[in-house]
Parts: sequence; structure tokens; C-alpha cells
Amino acid sequence: MNNSGEAKRYHPAYLLVEFFAFLRNSFFFILVLFIFNYDVTTGWILWAKIAFLAAAAFTVVKIFLSWWLHTYEVDPTSITLREGIFVKKVRTIAFNRVQNKKTATTFIHNWFGLTSLTLETGTSSEEASVRFPVLKRQEADEIIRMIERGDTDVAPSIESEESEASEDLQVQPKKAERREYFQSTKRDTLRAAFTSLSFLAIFPILLALYFQIDDFFSLEDEAENAFFYFADHLWLLIPLFIAAVIISSLIGYVMTTIRYGNYRIAADKERIYISRGVGQVHTFSIQRNKVQAIQIEQPLIKRILGIVEIKLISAGAVNVGDELETNSLYPFMKTQEAYRLLNELMPQYTVQENLKRLPRNTIWLKLMRPYYMTILAAVGLWFFQPSLLWIAGILFAFSLVSRLFEYLFTRYALEGDSIQIRTGGFTTTTFITRRERIQEIEVSQSKLQRMFGVGSLSFINRAKPIHVSNIRDVPNDLSGVFKQWFVQRKVKLE
Repeated sequence: MNNSGEAKRYHPAYLLVEFFAFLRNSFFFILVLFIFNYDVTTGWILWAKIAFLAAAAFTVVKIFLSWWLHTYEVDPTSITLREGIFVKKVRTIAFNRVQNKKTATTFIHNWFGLTSLTLETGTSSEEASVRFPVLKRQEADEIIRMIERGDTDVAPSIESEESEASEDLQVQPKKAERREYFQSTKRDTLRAAFTSLSFLAIFPILLALYFQIDDFFSLEDEAENAFFYFADHLWLLIPLFIAAVIISSLIGYVMTTIRYGNYRIAADKERIYISRGVGQVHTFSIQRNKVQAIQIEQPLIKRILGIVEIKLISAGAVNVGDELETNSLYPFMKTQEAYRLLNELMPQYTVQENLKRLPRNTIWLKLMRPYYMTILAAVGLWFFQPSLLWIAGILFAFSLVSRLFEYLFTRYALEGDSIQIRTGGFTTTTFITRRERIQEIEVSQSKLQRMFGVGSLSFINRAKPIHVSNIRDVPNDLSGVFKQWFVQRKVKLE
């Protein structure tokens, strides 16, 4: 990399990227204060507007000072960040500590040929991640290559042509080893749009918009007249409903394409590479030997359609806020295809089909446990809205069915060096990990469980935050076997 070891300031586009992020996070406040209440100049609305404008001014100044004062320096083996406005802080992160890498390219980044880069280390502290909000794409690619190759000398040096040719031959095979295992198609995007129910998003938006407009223009009378008109002309509702569904489906498909389109999964001997998005591209890579566990999630609608989402749990998992977790394999993949892909990428984490069920008597144990939410809802409705007490009955029925599903779907398997548990009712979660990846275990038993001869198992895997898994109401003899199984582990040093 050119200018290696030289302290640099971020590209000026940093100001625009951070300010847009502020506007996006403040969208709700802007909508309420300055759109829906644009003409209100008294009361708490006025003070809220003043407070928001003051916070916006402070944020703009902070963004500018951060751009001016924050610098980064890349040398052949590490990255040094100098941060802080009032309190200066210097952080140095060695390349050999980086486990995961994530890039995100928004439309603003695209304007300037930039991207953002996040590097995750294996620690669980607040400073475990290193984020570059804006970088030139060539610079980000070079940093990633330095980490993946383990380069020790990136700057140009005086070497013989034979040594350069030898180095090229050593690097080239690594590039050729990367293989693409999955690429989403239009059919996959259609399935994702339907499964995610994004095509229904327009209806609550239109309803909320109607109530907001009604506050200004009093649409209640017009709406009532329209209701009676359509009641007399029901045949008109059919084309209107079809048109609304078509428009909503198109919007949902576009939203899904932007988020899940061009989804690719590739891997080489050391890493797994995931990229997704159209227009706003996100990429993620993780070392295979850093994967702590596999988590398979299946909500009810995905279970009906035979679709699963597989996540790779690692000590340096990247948090992306409300965005799709980038450590997830394609979340709308057919079950058998997903299992086949998992077997190719992580053969040491095998999905067991013949799992053991809980003892039959535990169904009564699950039904006997207190229904706290139902009791709280019933008491609240009794005092404040007795006419709606029937809602507590619905909540009780929902809890009852959920517990029955939990009994039916809970499974476990302890085989060799692997443990697999499946828990949940309407949404099931299957967790697979290996003995050497478990940091701590706990075996517990309540008085009620003791009456039924069962207990609970819990174990912890390294992640960020730490991942705690537990399964309730397993036989007592499994608890002893589980403890013996754990103490025989051989820890792999990372």
C-alpha cells in the first residue's frame, strides 16, 4: 500500500455519510416535529423542536471535529487509530487479531468510489471492532488482502525479479482456491419477498398516513361517504384490492432486491465470504476455524414453506443494527439445500436428523408452569378495561399452544464431540456446537423438575455478546453424561 505508515485523515465524504446517518436515525423525530406539527409553535412541541435543533447543531459540529481530528495509520502488520475530540485516544490493532471483516457500500459511498470497512477482533470488549466509515475501495481491498495473506512487507522493496515472480506464484494459488457455493436467483428473491411479507408493508404505511392526514384535513366524513359508496358497489373493491396488492408486491420485491439481491456465498480453505445487496452492497468474511457454533432458525411460516436460516456464530460477530446480520447464510434457502451447503462449508458441524425427544411426562410439567403474562394481562384488564377481559383468554390459549409446540419440537443429541439442541415453539432454534468450543456449562434442577425427574442444561460459547444456550426438562441421567462429556474436552488454542 502506498504511503504505508503515514497518518491520514478520512475522505471529506465522511461529513456527508455521517450527516446522512444522523438524518436517517432522526427521521421519526423530524417527521413528528417538523412535518406533522409544522405549524405548532407552543407547548412541548416548541421545546422539542428547539432541543432537536440544538442536538442537530451539536452533532454537525461533532462530525466536523471528528473528521478533522481523527486519523488512521496503516503499516505492514497493524492499524493505528487516533481518535477523540476532548480526550485523545490511540488504538493499535494487529492484523493477526482480526477475525471477521465487513464492508458496506451505500449509495453515498458509490458517488465517491468509497466504501466502509469494519474489522472485528476476537475480544468481547467495547473496542473489539475497528470501523473505517469511509475508505477508497482500493485502499479497503488492500487492507483486506494484507489481513488475509498475512503480509509482512506491503510497501515496495528492492528485490530481484526472481523473488518477485516466486512471491506471485505463492499468492496466485490462494486466489484460485476461492469457490462460489451459492448465488441467489430471481426465483430466490421472489421467495424471499413472499416469506418476509414485505409486500404487506404498504398497508400499515397507508393506514398511518391516512390518520396523519385526517388530523389536518378531517377526512372522516369523506371516508364515511366512501365507505357507504363502496358498500353499494362491492364489485369495485375487487380491482382496487388487486391493484393495491400488485403495487405492494412490486414495492416489496424492490425492497427485497435491494437488501437480499445478488446474494453470494464463496469460500476458500481458510475463510467464508458473503456478499449481498443491490445498490447498497454489504460483504462479510469469517475464518472457518473461528466459527464457534451453528444456529438454525425457523419461524412458523418458514417451517411451513420448508425454509431455514443458518447463522455462523463467532467470537467476532459483526453487529449491524437493524440490518440483516451478515454472518447469516442466505436466510430464505430451502432446508435440504441449506443443509447441503452447510455440510460443504463446515463439515465438522453436521445436522443430526435422529434427535431424542423429551420424556412424555414433561408435557404436564410445561403446562403446569405459571402463566405470568396471562395473569398480569388479566389483572390489568380487570382494573382498567373489564370489557376486554376476553383478551386474557386469547393470550392463555396462545401460551398453551406455544407450550405444546415447545414439547413437540424440543430435541437434543449428544454424539461424539458435538452437541445439538432444538428449542422453541412457534419459532424453533437449532444450535450445534463442538465440545472444545464450549467455555462453561451449568446443570440445574428446580423443585418442580425434581418431581418429574428432569433438569436443565446450559452452556456458553464465545461470541459478542457471549452466547448462552439452554434446554429445559431433559432426563436426569443426561445431566451426568453431559458433565462427563464436557470435562473430557480438549481445548483448541486460537
